[in-house]
Amino acid sequence: MSTGQSFYITTPIYYPSDLPHIGHGYTTVAVDALARWHRQSGDDTWMLTGTDEHGQKMLRAAAANGVTPQEWVDKLVTESWFPLLETLDVANDDFIRTTQPRHEERVQEFVKALYDRGYIYAGEYEALYCVGCEEFKPEAEIVDGTGAFEGLKVCAIHSKPLELLQEKNYFFKLSEFQDRLLELYKTEPDFVRPESARNEVVSFVRSGLKDLSISRSAFDWGITVPWDPSHVIYVWVDALLNYATAVGYGTDPEQFERRWPAYHVVGKDILRFHAVIWPAMLMAAGLDVPRGVFAHGWLLVGGEKMSKSKLTGIAPTEITDVFGSDAYRFYFLSAIAFGQDGSFSWEDLSARYQAELANGFGNLASRTTAMIERYFEGIVPPAASYEPGDLEIQRIVADAATAADAAMERFRPDEAIGAIWTIVDALNGYITDNEPWVLAKDDAQRARLGTVLYTAAEGLRALAVLLSPFMPEATAKLWAALGHDGRLQDQPLREAGAWGVLRPGTSVNGLAPLFPRVEQ
Repeated sequence: MSTGQSFYITTPIYYPSDLPHIGHGYTTVAVDALARWHRQSGDDTWMLTGTDEHGQKMLRAAAANGVTPQEWVDKLVTESWFPLLETLDVANDDFIRTTQPRHEERVQEFVKALYDRGYIYAGEYEALYCVGCEEFKPEAEIVDGTGAFEGLKVCAIHSKPLELLQEKNYFFKLSEFQDRLLELYKTEPDFVRPESARNEVVSFVRSGLKDLSISRSAFDWGITVPWDPSHVIYVWVDALLNYATAVGYGTDPEQFERRWPAYHVVGKDILRFHAVIWPAMLMAAGLDVPRGVFAHGWLLVGGEKMSKSKLTGIAPTEITDVFGSDAYRFYFLSAIAFGQDGSFSWEDLSARYQAELANGFGNLASRTTAMIERYFEGIVPPAASYEPGDLEIQRIVADAATAADAAMERFRPDEAIGAIWTIVDALNGYITDNEPWVLAKDDAQRARLGTVLYTAAEGLRALAVLLSPFMPEATAKLWAALGHDGRLQDQPLREAGAWGVLRPGTSVNGLAPLFPRVEQ
């Protein structure tokens, strides 16, 4: 089913000492839905996620818990991060951990290549460092402390005091790439999306780039610098490289050639690393830059960004235990314009679940299958002759499928779901207008009743296919109820809008409510 077109997409690799909250879940399901869409469209798709396990913050957390850093990260990944993928029904192709030998060896190879090409030099460094960000802070993110931290310089993001670090370090000549990066943003305007993110990156690079310290010698929890074992590679350089090491950079040229370059979906707080430092590193190594970087907004709860230090994170299971994984995926991917900040509230989630899922889509599925069982003994009837109202449904289905595919190409799952939902609304209106329960009382209207129920069932078939990347569980149940041969995930998405795929004579099975009522 492959078109040969590679679609390689990544989530950021998550920092496992932060317990997964709905923000991590949001990024992951967005990437999963995009990957499922392309996979089901026949593209050669690969989805990567994983964990970023080195750095000083991890070393300190392990020490505080009385275990080695490796024991600490193993526990976190096993207990919190693998289960997140199960909870949210994520179909990733690979999971990279930066402590895996495949990653460490290939990182050393990459950094050595930069060194051999003359892009790395030794230097002295003194600057204010935030352990929370694992980053030497730019001027703009250093503020004067207040309260207990009065008189100190603190991180604008974490509000914690910064540490003055003085080290002999290795530096990457990032400053040499300013013009090449600006040229990249100009010739490929879609390299950074959305536009607000692109503008921010362009103005940051225009204001001048400093060389980047890429090693640390004050601690040893990291990948050693191949030509100087007294240094470890700076955690961000190690982390960014996961996107290349996971697809065989350095040791599996065939796989690397097949997959690279990637699309990266990131939260906007780590945009600069991905849109500035990462392409510069790739240029220095003589490799292709990524196909694009998409920065989504933050999830706000009560108007504030969730944070572990403020204990405002909501665990995804708090939502899925009540509403299920499909509702989680549907809500976050449809209620928030992808690329902008969005607010989460239980009231909004609950209202949308009731209106759109239970009463909208779920009810449409239940009543259509129930009427086929009642009036046609569970066998899909043939359509007789189509009237203007029936043809209108066919047009809406075809248009929705085309519009959804275009929206997914633009990395806008919210717009794709909006397009698909026009089918749900149209079919609910169609059933109300055509009153099959009235037609059923008149034998002379038998052929018309068949046409109306075939139209509703075939519309549902299209919905099952089009919504499967977003709601894999409910659509699989619907697909089974429609009595189809073949697996839902094998139905080509780009042909989902064609009419007449559901064969008359297929037997329909009982369907339990797709979205059961939730007690408030």
